[in-house]
Amino acid sequence: MKTRLTLFALLVSAWCGGLFAQGYPSKAVQIVVPYPAGGYYDVIARIVGPKLSQALGQPVIVENRVGANAIIGTEYTAKAAPDGYTIMVGGIGPT
Repeated sequence: MKTRLTLFALLVSAWCGGLFAQGYPSKAVQIVVPYPAGGYYDVIARIVGPKLSQALGQPVIVENRVGANAIIGTEYTAKAAPDGYTIMVGGIGPT
């Protein structure tokens, strides 16, 4: 009897957890481009942004944060909350 009760409690708690979970995304997603507007990575972000917005059903904002050989935008993205709402478009290595 205890085993059945424990199993039932586990199943109910697993089911209730899904009810209170918040769906992603529930707010705007930000794409950070650490390079100047009109450049290669900016164009890529502005092409992908509207398609991502349509797929997610939330606004996608493209923001250029230029300076210090892309360190400003990269640092901004690295220090953002790790919730998946701030992503970065860029390449590896020097530009």
